[in-house]
Amino acid sequence: MAENPTQRRTALHSGAMTLGLMLLVAAAAGGDGWLFSVAALVVAGLAVGGLYLVFPHGPLFALGVANGLAVYMCLYVVIGRSAFPQAISWTLPFGFLMPVAAFVGTCWLKRGELVALASRGLDDADLTHLPRVMRWLLMCGMVGVLAMASPFNRQGPESQTMVLMIAMAAISAISVIAVRDVVRLLVDVAAILTMVTARIRFLVVPMATYVSLFTLLATSFGCLYRIADALSEGPLFQKLGHMGRLDFSEALHFSVVTLATVGYGDILPIDDGVRILATIEMVVGQLLLLFGFSEIMRSRKA
Repeated sequence: MAENPTQRRTALHSGAMTLGLMLLVAAAAGGDGWLFSVAALVVAGLAVGGLYLVFPHGPLFALGVANGLAVYMCLYVVIGRSAFPQAISWTLPFGFLMPVAAFVGTCWLKRGELVALASRGLDDADLTHLPRVMRWLLMCGMVGVLAMASPFNRQGPESQTMVLMIAMAAISAISVIAVRDVVRLLVDVAAILTMVTARIRFLVVPMATYVSLFTLLATSFGCLYRIADALSEGPLFQKLGHMGRLDFSEALHFSVVTLATVGYGDILPIDDGVRILATIEMVVGQLLLLFGFSEIMRSRKA
């Protein structure tokens, strides 16, 4: 298959996207050792390179692949720590690599059939096959649940390593069997993302207006908190359990948190007047949210 410059740029963008996401997850899971981080990057390269050779369908297809790999890595780390805490360290990256290598290898062997399948579904999403995908995902989930529920996490390193390899071999087999349904799902996700991307241009104006109003309100109320605290005889806020004056950055932080109704609890208003001001900001924030939702829905109908 001859490549033109556009296809090459697409491949580079897709690879950079997948690599960046896997780097982010690998950095967060770095406590599992450098071998695991290296394995994550190898898996990213294998997946994006191998799948691009079979399905050069652009960055949105790659985004679905990258997201699937990131979720898989997160689940592998969480389940691995719970079910196989003493597994031999070098086997962890090998187990992580097994299902991806099996899936990509099967895609390459069946590339003729899968490319034809993918090409028929590029223009529109068809989720009628979703129950089959859910069946395979359920089977993989059952393997994970059995691994976590088994008593092998209290056994020695050899037993844990053996069960880990058996579990990953089972997931690899499921990946091979389900390759057709998974590929179709990835293409459907790309089609849906394409439609969403086409609609984003209608949302730019209401989104920009919402962000602008949010910034204006957060800044205005932050200034009011800072001025009220500075003019009072004593501190009006409690910071991390201790009374103290707010500096300007802390006042802005409290304003943003209040407007978003997040409520971290690191800064608390103690004075009744400031509490009323914070209540007003919260109500205004809810009205702003309703305004943003209304404008988005109106833009959708336009």
